[in-house]
Amino acid sequence: MYYTPYGYPYPYPYYTSNPVPYYGRNCGYYSSPNAYEYSNRTQSSNGMLKDYGPNPYVVNINEATLQNQTYRTALWTGEHLQVTLMSIDVGDDIGLEIHPDVDQFLRIEQGQGLVQMGKKKDQLTYERNVSDDFAIMIPAGTWHNVTNTGNTPLKLYSIYAPPNHPFGTVHNTKADAIAMEQHNNNGNGVVIDGKTPDEWVQHTTFLVNEGLEDVKRGINATHILQEFILMGVLVGKGYSPEKAYQTVEEWERTGESKLLQQSKAMRW
Repeated sequence: MYYTPYGYPYPYPYYTSNPVPYYGRNCGYYSSPNAYEYSNRTQSSNGMLKDYGPNPYVVNINEATLQNQTYRTALWTGEHLQVTLMSIDVGDDIGLEIHPDVDQFLRIEQGQGLVQMGKKKDQLTYERNVSDDFAIMIPAGTWHNVTNTGNTPLKLYSIYAPPNHPFGTVHNTKADAIAMEQHNNNGNGVVIDGKTPDEWVQHTTFLVNEGLEDVKRGINATHILQEFILMGVLVGKGYSPEKAYQTVEEWERTGESKLLQQSKAMRW
């Protein structure tokens, strides 16, 4: 079937022989803004669903989500944002996880589920039942899980800011996703919350540089260690390095932490 993005009589420059099923809403089809770009990329086994980032792209997200048959397929990965499609089997779940520095948005397009969130993995105190058209906002540093409680696959799409998975990620099943994580752990070193040790070093470079500046300013070592250990703890709680730095500096400046003020006044 042909799709005419600008209306009759301008024909679309390519077509697919696989019809997109109609699900009871306004029917739409997938489009790429650049026919040349599309024709030179290999289609995945998931139809036309693949990673179109970071190029400009327009899609009927409802239809794309319903068409997706994989546990996870990255649809668009940019520098600051990523869109993935997910299909969760009946009785299964996404899996308990946390993203320390990534905010996440989920929208249910089909099915029913239970959302659980909390600051600790064994204290998921926030619970909500969700279904078609529900949106879920997950702050960075929050443990979360979504379980399919219905009798059909739970279809949803996820927006990560910044991206959380490598460009072009496709996990046909949840087992594939787990196996890939285990492969990364065994073959490419330890991976914690999506980052290798070197990536964590790079992530905290801002704090290292600020610490070196404190050394140059002659601030005593006790105060520097107190501040930057605290900042490291906050990063572990989901703060960005910049936010952690601002928070600890505010504790000192306002006197909310008397101990920080005292250690800063100490002499070498």
